[in-house]
This record gives sequence, structure tokens and C-alpha cells, in this order.
Amino acid sequence: MSKVATLEIDGNKYEFPLFVGTENEVGIDINKLRDLSGAITLDPGFKNSGACTSEITFLDGEEGILRYRGYSIEELADKADFLEVCYLLIFGELPTKVQLGEFETHIRKYTLVNEEMKNIIDGFPKTAHPMGVLSALTSALIAFNPSAVNPENKDELYEAVCKLMGKFLVIASWTYRKSMGYPLNYYDNTLGYVENFMQLMFKLPTEPYKANPIIVEALDKLFILHADHEQNCSTSTVRMVGSSHAGLFASVSAGISALWGPLHGGANQAVLEMLEEIHANGGDADKYMAKAKDKNDPFRLMGFGHRVYKNFDPRAKIIKKAADEVLKTLGVEDPILGIAKKLEEAALVDDYFVSRKLYPNVDFYSGIIYRALGIPTDMFTVMFAIGRLPGWIAQWKEMREKKEPIGRPRQIYTGYGLRDFVSSDKR
Repeated sequence: MSKVATLEIDGNKYEFPLFVGTENEVGIDINKLRDLSGAITLDPGFKNSGACTSEITFLDGEEGILRYRGYSIEELADKADFLEVCYLLIFGELPTKVQLGEFETHIRKYTLVNEEMKNIIDGFPKTAHPMGVLSALTSALIAFNPSAVNPENKDELYEAVCKLMGKFLVIASWTYRKSMGYPLNYYDNTLGYVENFMQLMFKLPTEPYKANPIIVEALDKLFILHADHEQNCSTSTVRMVGSSHAGLFASVSAGISALWGPLHGGANQAVLEMLEEIHANGGDADKYMAKAKDKNDPFRLMGFGHRVYKNFDPRAKIIKKAADEVLKTLGVEDPILGIAKKLEEAALVDDYFVSRKLYPNVDFYSGIIYRALGIPTDMFTVMFAIGRLPGWIAQWKEMREKKEPIGRPRQIYTGYGLRDFVSSDKR
């Protein structure tokens, strides 16, 4: 006999089946709750609500585990490259050598962005936030690709995936070039995907450019670590928007807007803003460590701890090594990064932080790497979006292939009861 959960409301008992996932996660299937009892659950922020079942990502915050399609994040970051992980997330299995080659070839086929897109980016002021520009440009891709993607047509879906993967990297770099007043660069089909990003961002027409392989490898790992993270705010947004049968580009554009928030993708930007604040106020890291431990002080140490991981962020362990290698390779002398290293070293041995498991997280180390590369702070979330793109695509694809119903949360109304209308002269 299958296990059930029993709920009692006003003396009436209702039974609901339990759903057990691959990793023994238990969910109560309340799909019939309102029909049977007239009641709904109230769960602000959906912290205890499963909106879907998914085969893409497994996350165990208590144990510090992150896996894509069953593969540990540690092994993928060590042995795979970003495009392999993209293929794995989107299509379910690691690609063969032939499949990976075909995937990259098809992406290159769609890397040229319509010249009229330049008219759109020209309409933004130089001071526009890159995430706002990226969201708008991603949405604008719909105008140049008006046909709706049929997720049941594998060839059509594959083409749409490659098209978005190819063009997104270009328009993401354009948001940086716009803010810097540089001419816009184009994809170089002789280079790899991550190496292309480097030249798209930093190549100037006045001189040759060659990306440092250590930096390319570090960015490759960062993109892998950011590629998916279960049902977070932006991913849930992509699935919610897509559940209305909105297209892939429109759904991803909505995800970008959700990622923009400082409580989500803007966290690595918040880390650097905090470090800049510490520097502006004398650069005393010890003083700010003490402020962080003072419960009466509103100061919050950004980039330490994680709302999901109750242990060490597994992604942080991987990217810490890459951050150290990047700083060593570049030999950067930057007081901001010096403050970051002092905070990191102190937090890893301080009883207050260790006992509370407030370790440096992936946002802390990614911010350090981006700063070392000379990427402006307001571009950090764009970098996050590049990495998260395959996860958004995979989640949208899964939701449409499963024919999930349109998202439509309920609410508990707490406003006025019925009132009589009063004319304006009597109010």
C-alpha cells in the first residue's frame, strides 16, 4: 500500500499521496486539496512548495551536494567544458565527440546578430544598466525570429537552442561594449565558446588580442558552476512564463529580469560594492568582521553563507582554486582584492563564522575573479546570466515537453469585505 499523508480540517480527514524522488526527497501531492477540502496552502516565497518534478538538477543544501543529471559538480568542473555541460543539461546526456562537434558547429551557424539590433542598443544611454539592456535585447530577438518554437519538433527545438546560445553570448558582450563606448565585436568562428567571449568583450580594433588560457579555463569553470541551480527565482520565472506557452526567448528574457535582483544574481555585485565601501572607509577588514558579528549592527557581510547551502557551498571550493590561479597569473595589485583576501582568511578560521558555517560562497569568489579581469561591477550579473542560460533553456524545454499546466498560484484575500460605492461628492 502506498504511503499517504493525512490532513485534518474541522474534524474532517483527507488523505494525500506521498511522492518520493530519486534521492528520497518526500513531497505531499496536494493537487486535489482545494477540490476535496476547499482549503489551500499558504507558503510565502514557495519555500516549502514543489512546483514541478524535474530530472535536471539535484541539490542538497545540508550536505553541500550539487549534481547535474546525476553528475557531481566537482567532476564536471574538473573534466568537462562548458558546452559539454550545456548539452548535458539541455538534452539529458553528455554528448559524444561527434554530437559535441555538431552542437558547436550549429551554435556557430547562428552567432551573427542582425545589424538592426544595433539600432536598439543605440537607443539606450551609455549609463543604462547592462542587465536592463540584456533583457531588452534578448526580448528583441523575438522580432527577428518571430516563429514560435514547437517543443515537440526536435529539429526545430535544437535550432532554437543553438540560435539562442550563439546570439546570447554576442549581445551579452555588447552590453559591456556599449557602456565602455567601444565598437561592437562579432563572434569569431575559429575560436571556442568561452574564448570567444573574451575576445567579444576585450578585443580592440587597434591591436591584436589573445585570451590567456588560464583565464579562459577559470571562466569556463565559473559558467559551469552557474549553469543551473534547481528551482531558484529566475528559473522558476522562466518556467512560469513558459507555462503560458510564451516562447523560449521571451521566457529567458523574463528570467534575466528576475536574476537582476540583488537577492539573486546581483549577489556577486553586492560583494564588490561591500568591498568598495570597506575600502572607502579606511580598508580595515578586522573592523568590518567585528561589525558583522555585532547583532546590533546593520552591516551585513556579503558573499558569506548561502540560503540553500547549510554547509560549505560546493561551488565555492572549486572556484576558490581558480580565483587563486587568476590572481597569481595576472599579478593584480588591487586594494579591493586585498581586502577580500583578508576577509576570506579571517572567516575560514574565526569561530563565529565557522560555527555558523558562514563560509565564502560562489558569489564571493566570482566577484573577485571578475574584478581581477577588469569587468565592471554592474556587468557581474550579466556574467551570471551567460552561465545560467543552458539551465534556463533546459528547464523551459522540460516544462514544455512534460506539458505542464499554466502556472497560477492561489492567494488568501485579506482586504475589505463587500463595500457600497460612494460618489465622489460624498467621500
